[in-house]
Amino acid sequence: MKTRRHAKILEIIKEMDVDTQEELLKYLRDAGFDITQATVSRDIKELRLVKTLSRSGKYRYSTGNESVGDISSKFYTLFADSVNSVESAQNMVVIKTLTGMAQAVCAAMDSMPWQNFIGTLAGDDTIFVVCRNESAALETQEEFRKLIING
Repeated sequence: MKTRRHAKILEIIKEMDVDTQEELLKYLRDAGFDITQATVSRDIKELRLVKTLSRSGKYRYSTGNESVGDISSKFYTLFADSVNSVESAQNMVVIKTLTGMAQAVCAAMDSMPWQNFIGTLAGDDTIFVVCRNESAALETQEEFRKLIING
């Protein structure tokens, strides 16, 4: 649920000029998320959102530098620093992370354009990635293992 909410927050701030937590809360509730203002506040901190000046001269939430290269770079750094192991079984990949890091890594993964993924699920220190088929899972496992070694 948290990963879906984080993804929705990133989608909302990309599409609209959101300048208050209350406004973001309203958009999330309109999208079907039953949350409190305190949860939105925590999400903003976890996603490291900042207020930047929009073209209209109004402040809005953003991720800072929103270029694809920057997102990609942040993902690879976070992955290399947080992941302990990667294993595949059938069409799934199981990623073990440092305690408390799975949701952050998973949210970063969800922001990347992976073609082999059907979906992801994160706990505290484990991420499940459902791939399209077994060969996609093996390919993903190998790609992710290289990130750990080269990171």
